[in-house]
Amino acid sequence: MIDSHFFWTVNILVALSVLAACNRAAPPPDDTAAVAAQPAEVPGRSSALRVVFLGNSITAGYGLDPSLAFPALIQARADSIGWPIAVINAGLSGETTAGGLTRLPWLLQSPVDMLVLELGANDGLRGIDPEVTRENLARMIRLARAQYPEVVIVLAGMQVPPNLGTTYADAFRRIYPQLQKEMDTHLIPFLLEGIGGNPALNLQDGIHPNAAGQRIIAGVVWKTLAPLLETALGANP
Repeated sequence: MIDSHFFWTVNILVALSVLAACNRAAPPPDDTAAVAAQPAEVPGRSSALRVVFLGNSITAGYGLDPSLAFPALIQARADSIGWPIAVINAGLSGETTAGGLTRLPWLLQSPVDMLVLELGANDGLRGIDPEVTRENLARMIRLARAQYPEVVIVLAGMQVPPNLGTTYADAFRRIYPQLQKEMDTHLIPFLLEGIGGNPALNLQDGIHPNAAGQRIIAGVVWKTLAPLLETALGANP
C-alpha cells in the first residue's frame, strides 16, 4: 500500500521542476494565448454541444499523444453512443488560474455550452494565496455566464501536497466546494482521485498521469458530465 501523502511530499520538488520546465518549453505568452485560446471550429460538428475544457497539463495530456488525454476520451465516449458533442481541449502545460482568465475571452468568441475548469494545481504548487485562486476562478465563471447565460459550469476539484502546510492545503481544498455552493456550479470533487501517489498511473515524473491514469480521469469526469450532457441534449434535440 502506497502512502499517497508521503508520495506527494517526496515529489513536490520534482513537481516544481517539471512546472518550470513546462513553462520554459512554452511559446512566449502572447503567442501561447493566441494559439491555445483561438476559438476552434470543429468540422462536421457545427450543431453539436460545445464542451470546452480549460485546464493545464493534465487536460493537455502532458507527455502523451493528444488522443490519449481525457478530453479526447470524453469525445470518443460521446461519439460511441451517438451524442453530438464537440470537445475543445484548451489545456496548456504550466497554466495558472490567472493565465486561464486571460485566455478565456478568446474561447468565448465561439459558442460554449459547457465549460469545464481544470485549473488551480499550478497555483498551489507556486504557493499562490488561495483567495487569489478562488477569485480568478470566480471571475471566469462570471465572464462565461455574462457571455452565455445558459452555459453549464463544471469545476474540477484539486488538492495540494501536505508539505505546503495543513492550513494552506485545507484552504486550497475548500476553494472548489465553496465556489460550487456560492456560484451554483457543478463539481468533480477531486480530479486525481486514486491517481495521485500511484506510480502505475503516472509518468516517470510522478506528477502527470500516464495513458492509464488519463483513462481513469475520463471515467471520473464522465460520471459528472454524462447526466449534464444528457439533460442538455434533451433540451436541445
